[in-house]
Amino acid sequence: MNFSDMELVDRLNHDDQSAFDEIYNRHWKDLYTGAFYITKDHDAAMDLCQDILVWIWQSRGNLQIQNIRAYLKTAVKYKAANFIRHGKVKENFFIKIANSGKLEPTENDVLEVKELRQMIQEFAKGLPDRCGQIFQMSRFEELSNKEIASRMSISEKTVENQITLALKKLKISLGRLYIFLFFI
Repeated sequence: MNFSDMELVDRLNHDDQSAFDEIYNRHWKDLYTGAFYITKDHDAAMDLCQDILVWIWQSRGNLQIQNIRAYLKTAVKYKAANFIRHGKVKENFFIKIANSGKLEPTENDVLEVKELRQMIQEFAKGLPDRCGQIFQMSRFEELSNKEIASRMSISEKTVENQITLALKKLKISLGRLYIFLFFI
């Protein structure tokens, strides 16, 4: 097929199985490579890719994707992050670290961490004043709850509650961002 990715998404939205097959053929390898890079597990990477592609097929008719490649790349990062967050690869990850000695971050890893840190800092600026202050001291100044409570003349429980509130909002915010990027 000589259709652009946007044309393929449009055709997929109209139940065109061949459009889905072409999307699969064009992007499967990159999707798998991204998943494997994050999980370091062949089976997990295959499962994540399958989940993403099944979701795309099931959501056909409602897809509003402008850039399928970026969408899939973000989708795999989001799915892999959830996979890791739920502890499914933590044990293997730590065993590999122990066996490999020192793990050096790649240039891409450093860039992604900087971008994530910048997004979190922007998020923190949008929090209510006291909550934002507490979050900044906790996460960027690395102060303990006790130190923050002392500096702000509030209880440790208040600090804990404000951090919990900020983290819940951050999770939602980053979740929406990942989902948004997932669909771009």
